[in-house]
Amino acid sequence: MTDSSAPASSTTGGRAPDVDPNRWKVLTVCLVAGFMTLLDVSIVNVALPSIAQGLGASGSQLQWVVTGYAVVFGLALVPAGRLGDSFGRKKIFLFGLVLFTVGSLACGLAPDPGTLIAARVFQGLGAGILNPQITAIINSEFRGAERGKAFGRFGAVVGLSTAVGPLLGGVLITLVPWEESWRLVFLVNLPVAAVAFALGLKLISDRSSAERTRLDWVGTVLLAITVGLVLGAVQERSALGPVLVVVALLVAAASGWAFMRWEQRYAAAGHLPLARPGLLRTPGFGPGVLVGGLFFGGFIAIFFTVTLYLQDALGYSALEAGLTQSPFALASAAAAPWAGKRVAAQGRALIIRGLAMVVVGLLLVIGVVELVAPAVGDGWTGLLLVAPFLLTGFGSGTVIGPNVNLSLANIDPRDAGSASGVFQTFQRVGSGIGLAVVSAVFLAVSDGGDPREALSIALGASALLVLAALVVAVVDVRHDGSPGRDGRSADRGAPEGSGDGARPGAG
Repeated sequence: MTDSSAPASSTTGGRAPDVDPNRWKVLTVCLVAGFMTLLDVSIVNVALPSIAQGLGASGSQLQWVVTGYAVVFGLALVPAGRLGDSFGRKKIFLFGLVLFTVGSLACGLAPDPGTLIAARVFQGLGAGILNPQITAIINSEFRGAERGKAFGRFGAVVGLSTAVGPLLGGVLITLVPWEESWRLVFLVNLPVAAVAFALGLKLISDRSSAERTRLDWVGTVLLAITVGLVLGAVQERSALGPVLVVVALLVAAASGWAFMRWEQRYAAAGHLPLARPGLLRTPGFGPGVLVGGLFFGGFIAIFFTVTLYLQDALGYSALEAGLTQSPFALASAAAAPWAGKRVAAQGRALIIRGLAMVVVGLLLVIGVVELVAPAVGDGWTGLLLVAPFLLTGFGSGTVIGPNVNLSLANIDPRDAGSASGVFQTFQRVGSGIGLAVVSAVFLAVSDGGDPREALSIALGASALLVLAALVVAVVDVRHDGSPGRDGRSADRGAPEGSGDGARPGAG
């Protein structure tokens, strides 16, 4: 087996002539950095009450502590991915890591809510810049069975970071004897980031595309308007009201249409666009993007609603609520490398089974909350959720890494960063919309006085989103006739000498 660590050359039959001997060490550095940035999406949630008390932050300001990070994270992904393609993923990765670290320090030292919000925006910018480089590096450095293992580890990191966030936050806030222990939620990033930067500077190869070019600024602005309005509208829906939300989404739709038209004109003029026209038509990529967006829409909302129920309705502490969800994280971490070893042979059938497990697991959680816990006592809810969360977590770990792997399998290596940015942007948008919808359902029913029913209906909404992802995956497999869609082409690369017309996804 030959591993590719650079864009493939036309003289090697689609494979790179050199293999980076440090690729596994590079992967570890990338995953550590990615873990931090994804952890900061969820870890801050359990710290919000302490932040409100320590800084005197209002409810609206607390919302922006969460929203500011998430929105800017999503806005930066596609432009940053293309910058990595053009100017070298090492440079862009390290630059994003520096921004994230400085933002973390500013968050930990923030004297007032306004400074904290600004620092979270800065932190989110760094996270959005470095994350597309991670999947692009994996896509470029690994081939064959190693590729599945590498994406398996990536999937484990995504599942762990999302599920462990509330637990780690609860540990820091509950067990550290400091009145402002919430600051550690951000400051804990500093030593880890310093080590990651030093190792990344030493180990990551400074590879870049032959197509060094200026950034597509018009496309960047149009895409920023589109993604920003969608994420802002769904996350600030209460403050905006229904009329402004609809207006924002209509403007986002118009901006998205203008972005696609501009990218076509920009590419036709011989320039390098943010996303090549036709990228979503690359075999396996469009369905994979849709599966990822729908799945993350249901997946992220699980932890928000369960944490609220356990803390507000059952009186669990932040630490206890985090511990309740640890079986999910452990099962996801165990399943991801297991799935990574099997994705080349089983392809999207593996993802279908994982999605089915998540749906069944969520239905079992609803059964525990509605039927079992009332019979034996709500105090046992945390223990009763262990088995359903193990199943749900294992299914999640079977979905995340393999879906990224298969979705990027037919992407030209020179477009790996751009495609990774597009892929993750759909995940961010799916997460934002799913969380907005599911949390709105939960809070609306809970305000009526029945938190148990609220959790059940909210988890049902999450299950429907995952079920929709399952339907997309099944339809894709039923209509699939190309080897690139079932994992068997994950070992190939595109010839470096191929023209635009020969690239997968070229429009």
